[in-house]
This record gives sequence, C-alpha cells and structure tokens, in this order.
Amino acid sequence: MRPAFTVELPHRADEVMRRISSNLSTAELACRAISAGRCTDLFVEEQQRRFWSSHLSVRVDDSDRGSVLRGRFAPRPEVWTLIMFLYFLMVFAIALGAALGYVQWVMGDVPWGLLAVPIGAATIASLHAASLIGQRLSADQMQQLREALDLLLQQAPGPGDSGRGDE
Repeated sequence: MRPAFTVELPHRADEVMRRISSNLSTAELACRAISAGRCTDLFVEEQQRRFWSSHLSVRVDDSDRGSVLRGRFAPRPEVWTLIMFLYFLMVFAIALGAALGYVQWVMGDVPWGLLAVPIGAATIASLHAASLIGQRLSADQMQQLREALDLLLQQAPGPGDSGRGDE
C-alpha cells in the first residue's frame, strides 16, 4: 500500500544527512521538508495538498559501500492514522461478529452476527481499492517529491566530489 524505493549512495549516512539538512534551507524546493537525525520527511506544499496527497519519508543508514537511502511514499500521517484505525476497527468487527455468530449458532439461534464477516471484509477491500486510487491520483505529487529529494541529494557537493551529486 505504500510504495518504497532504495538508493545506494557512496557517502556515509551522517554525511548524506548533513548535506540534506544544509540543502533544506538553500534549495528551491516545491515542497516542505522536515529533517531530524537520519530521517527526513518531504510534504507537498499546503496550497497543493489534497486529501489523498502523499508525503515522502526517507531514512539513511550506513552500509558497506557508503549508505543506503530508503524512501517510502505514504499518506500524510493524520490520514494514515485514520486508515489504520479503520482497518483495525474492521478486523475487530470481523472477530466480534464471528464470535457472536458462532455463539448464536451453537445456541440454536439465527447466526446473524456472521454478517459482520463479509461486511468487514468488503470494507477492508474497499479501503485497499481506495488507497490504490489515491496513489494514482497523487502520482504527479509523488514524482514532485522524488524530484525534490534528488535535488537535495545533488546540491552542494562535498570535498573531493566532482559536483555530479550522490546518485
């Protein structure tokens, strides 16, 4: 549900994050960014933001050959929290409905509680379909965020660099 990518970089993670942090204040980004530690989040500008707009969460870790940047596109945190709440609510409703239906069946009553199982499953399938539609609707903004990340990585080459950038 959340598209991800990995980029190997020739520099150590602390150097990459230093570059990203220093470039956040100087880069002409078409988005808003927040950086802390080895993580950076890139958000679409508020005036362009829609309900289904994504944000890009990036983490940089050291590797044998430098560092590995792991990026993941996801809904904004408040939207993601709502989606996860709805998923857990539906799983709870399915479990509760199945238990209630079983008890009703054992007692010889009509097991109407079992209706929660297909209704909950259909709701989960609908949430998943809505997430796929939202990804397609925000594909342009996801591309914009990825280009902003590439810009952050390519600006301000460090000592010994040829000025080409990190990727």
